[in-house]
Amino acid sequence: MSTKIIIISSLMLLQSALGFAGSKTALDGYVETALANNTGVKQQQFQLDRAMQALSEARTLFLPSVTAMGNYTKAGGGRTIDFPIGDLLNPVYGTLNQLTASNKFPQLENASILLNPDNFYDLKVRTAMPLVNAEVYYNKKIKQQAISLQQASVNVYKRSLVKDVKTAYYQYYQSLQAIAIYREALQLVDRNVTMNESLLRNGVRNGTALTRARAEQQKIAAQLTAAENNSRNAKAYFNFLLNRQLDADVVVDTAAVAQYGTNTSSANGVAAREELQQLNISRNMYGLSAQMQRAAAVPKLSTFLDVGSQGFDWAFNDKSRYYFFGVSMEWSLFAWGQAHYKARQADLNVQETNARYDQAESAYKLQLVQAENNYKTAVASYLSAMAQEDLAAKYYNDQLKAYREGALLYIELLDAQNQLTAARLQTAAAIAAVQIAIAETERNTASYPLN
Repeated sequence: MSTKIIIISSLMLLQSALGFAGSKTALDGYVETALANNTGVKQQQFQLDRAMQALSEARTLFLPSVTAMGNYTKAGGGRTIDFPIGDLLNPVYGTLNQLTASNKFPQLENASILLNPDNFYDLKVRTAMPLVNAEVYYNKKIKQQAISLQQASVNVYKRSLVKDVKTAYYQYYQSLQAIAIYREALQLVDRNVTMNESLLRNGVRNGTALTRARAEQQKIAAQLTAAENNSRNAKAYFNFLLNRQLDADVVVDTAAVAQYGTNTSSANGVAAREELQQLNISRNMYGLSAQMQRAAAVPKLSTFLDVGSQGFDWAFNDKSRYYFFGVSMEWSLFAWGQAHYKARQADLNVQETNARYDQAESAYKLQLVQAENNYKTAVASYLSAMAQEDLAAKYYNDQLKAYREGALLYIELLDAQNQLTAARLQTAAAIAAVQIAIAETERNTASYPLN
């Protein structure tokens, strides 16, 4: 390979690394499909939807609640209250009857009143609303943070999925390249078999070279079959990530493989990683929890209004209808410091999260440095592989010419051919490794646009 080609290839890789790739590639479309269809993403989205519903529920706690309530009692026996109304009023009524010479004032029986209400109903509608409740306020704040936490979790999964899709795509590309290389190697061996058959017929070579060529033919055919099976497996895994039929066709743009990439610069570092956002949100949630526990010293104030009807024998009139309004207060004056200890636990959780954040940030920075170094190594290996492939091709052509002239043993030609095949396989693996390294760096910087 000429120096010019190496320079051009280097510039293509540099362009890829700096993110100057042009139009949208097939891989971009596959990534979008994976983000939309992958079952893992859908599961994460369900959890996000659940967190949003929890926030909606928390908001309703600020609003009035209306409840229909009712009861009916039928009683017999039990405790009673004896009221001697007859003993109290009958003498008076008797005297009045004598004075009026009439029976206008009847004699009364002593009363025995059943404490359990018999044939009594009470139906009402209660409207209640909190006026002052710090727990409800902080609960809403925590639920809002929970949504942000779950959204970050969704993005963490999506970024891992993007890297997996790209890696699977490049591995499938590599498998196709391996098939093409083995097919080309098989064609070379087929030509060698034909050439050795001709030389044998003309008495120039003995049958040993032909036998060796046919053995090599069988070996490469087996390697080709293995490569085809590996390619099918790679395609199936790629389609699995996209939640498609496992044998669905995959379009591979070989030009895009050399040009597609993202900015591997660590200028923004790991600040955009959602894992750090998760820890930061968790820290905020623990802080809100501590504030909620300390707010236990604030009285809870609420109000209610009952509108209904109650009476015996299902009577419904002006005397049965009623309303009942009230304001209630709940103030915890002493609970052996329970709120204090709970707040202290939340404070310790905040401190623990701070330590986890610092540790995670350092670990992600280390991963980024390693990914960038791996990228540089992959680029160097790719350029070296291209140069070795060029030299192997020249070496094979020289050996083939010498063999045709009778100045070379077939085993030496076969060695040159195997070197060429190995060099081509190494080149295909190297370019895939470059793109995989770029995808890894992109994952560590969280630079792929998810929206």
